[in-house]
This record gives sequence, structure tokens and C-alpha cells, in this order.
Amino acid sequence: MSFQGYLKTIKEKTGKEPADFRQLAEEKGFTKNGDLLAKAGDVTNWLKADFELRHGHAMAIYALLKGIKNEDSE
Repeated sequence: MSFQGYLKTIKEKTGKEPADFRQLAEEKGFTKNGDLLAKAGDVTNWLKADFELRHGHAMAIYALLKGIKNEDSE
């Protein structure tokens, strides 16, 4: 699945855009001023518990928060 495919599926499942996850991560203390402070496991566990995302989808959001990918990535 492409990164865009992951983002589309995540939006369909949660109703949330990448910007929403960035804001939520900041509120949870996983990021500060856009810099990721948390480990991958902490972020994916949060996304799995709160949004019922599967591992691959949670890792896509982690990649977004870490700056590995962005909304325009393939």
C-alpha cells in the first residue's frame, strides 16, 4: 500500500487528517514544537488503543510525526 493509501484509509476510519494527528500528538506530549519526543512503540500503542489503527497504519502516522514522510509522500 502506498503512503497516500495509508493516509486515505486512516482518514476514512478516524475522520482525522495528518494535521489533526500532529495536534493530538502535541497535546499528548509526544511532540513539542513539531519535534518528536516519543518512541515508535509509544506512538503506535496510542494510535492502536485510541483509534483502533493496525500496526502499518500507526507506523504511517509515526513516520509523519517523525518527518520521514509528509502529506505529499508517495
